[in-house]
Amino acid sequence: MLAVRDNLAQCFSALRAHKMRASLTMLGLTMGVATLITVMTIVQGANVYVEQKIANLGTNVFQLARTPFAVTDFNIIIKALKYKKIELDDMRAIADKCAACEQVGASASTTVRARYGDNEVQDVNLSGQTATMADIDTRTVELGRYFTPAEAEHSANVCLIGDTLVQRLFLGVDPIGKTIRVGSDEFRVLGTVEKVGSVLGQDQDNFVMVPLSVFLRMRGAHTSLIINVKTSPENFVRAQDQAQLILRGRRHLTGKMDDDFFIGTKESYMALWRSISSAFFAVFIMVSAISIVVGGIVIMNVMLVSVTGRRREIGVRRAVGATKLDILRQFMTESVMQCMAGGLVGITLGFLVALGLRTYTPFPASVQTWVAVLGVFLSSAVGLFFGIYPAVRASRLDPIVALRSE
Repeated sequence: MLAVRDNLAQCFSALRAHKMRASLTMLGLTMGVATLITVMTIVQGANVYVEQKIANLGTNVFQLARTPFAVTDFNIIIKALKYKKIELDDMRAIADKCAACEQVGASASTTVRARYGDNEVQDVNLSGQTATMADIDTRTVELGRYFTPAEAEHSANVCLIGDTLVQRLFLGVDPIGKTIRVGSDEFRVLGTVEKVGSVLGQDQDNFVMVPLSVFLRMRGAHTSLIINVKTSPENFVRAQDQAQLILRGRRHLTGKMDDDFFIGTKESYMALWRSISSAFFAVFIMVSAISIVVGGIVIMNVMLVSVTGRRREIGVRRAVGATKLDILRQFMTESVMQCMAGGLVGITLGFLVALGLRTYTPFPASVQTWVAVLGVFLSSAVGLFFGIYPAVRASRLDPIVALRSE
C-alpha cells in the first residue's frame, strides 16, 4: 500500500498532467460554493442591516398603537381598524400614571406633497410628534434644532426635514429658516435630520416632522396616535405591564378580554423579519444545494471519462504491484483535492462579493469564519461522495484488459 505522501504525489502529478480537465472539473463546484457563500453573506448582512435600520427603536423603547406593528396576517389589520382610536388623553394618562416610564410621547403620520420654490416632492411622509419625542426618537438632528415644548403647545408652523427633501428642495442652499409648503400649509424649517438611507427600497429620509398639535389640526383631532415610551433597560418589562394596564383600564377591558391595542418593541420587528428571512434563506439554500449537486455530478462524469482515458495507466500501476485499494485511494484523493480546490476558489469569490457589497453599498456584508469552514467541508463531502463510483470503477479494472487498451 502506498504511503499518504506518495499517494498525494501521484494525485498532484495526474492533475498537473491534465490542467484543463481539472479546471473544468472544479468549475461547477466553484460556482456552487460561491453561490452558497454569497447567499449566507446576504442573509447575515440583511439581518444586521434590518437591526440597524428598521428596528431603530432602541432596546429601551416600546410603542402602543391601535393596529399591529409587525404582522403578516392582513385579517388582523382589518380587525384592528375597528378598535377604538388611541388619542392624546391616553398618552397623558400613561405619562401621569406609569411610574416605570421615563419619557412618554406620541406620533402620527400621513402622506403629503412638499414644495419649495419651483421644486416639489411627492409622497412625503408627514410625521406629527410631541416635543418629548426629541428624547425618544433615535434619529439625530444634523443641523438646526428640534421644536420646543412651547412651539408645540402653541401649534407653531415649524418643521424638521429629512435628507431627501434637503437634496431635492434645497440643493446648494441652507434650508434653516426657509419656508416650505406642506400640503396647503406653510412651515418654517428649524432643522434637518441625519441621513438614514433606503431600507428594502423604502426611502427613510423623505419626511417632514411637525408638532403633533399642528398635525392634528391638519388631519383631524381624532386621528389615532402611536404612543412611544422610553424607559430604563431594567424597567423595560415592568413599564410595558404598567402601560398595558393603564390603557386597558381606559378602554374598559376587564378580566380575560383581549387587548384592543398592540405593543411593539424592537424584538417585534426583528421577529417578523426573521420569519420572512428564514423562508428566503431556505429557498436560497435549496438553489445553492442544486448548484453544488450539479457540480458534483459534473465531477463524477469527468472522473468517469478520466478513468476511461487512463485505463492503460491503471493497468501499468496494477502490473507493478499497486492494489485495488491503492487505485481507489488515488482516484478518491484526486476527486477530493479537486473539490477542495474548487471550494476554496468559491469561498474566495464569496469574500470578494462581500467586500464589493460592503465597499460600494451601505449593506454590512461579511463572511463569517464558520461559513468559510462550511464551504470547505461541503466541497470535501461532495468530492468524497461523487468520487466514490469513479474510484470504485477504476479499482475494479482488470489489469490485463487495461494494458491492452489503446
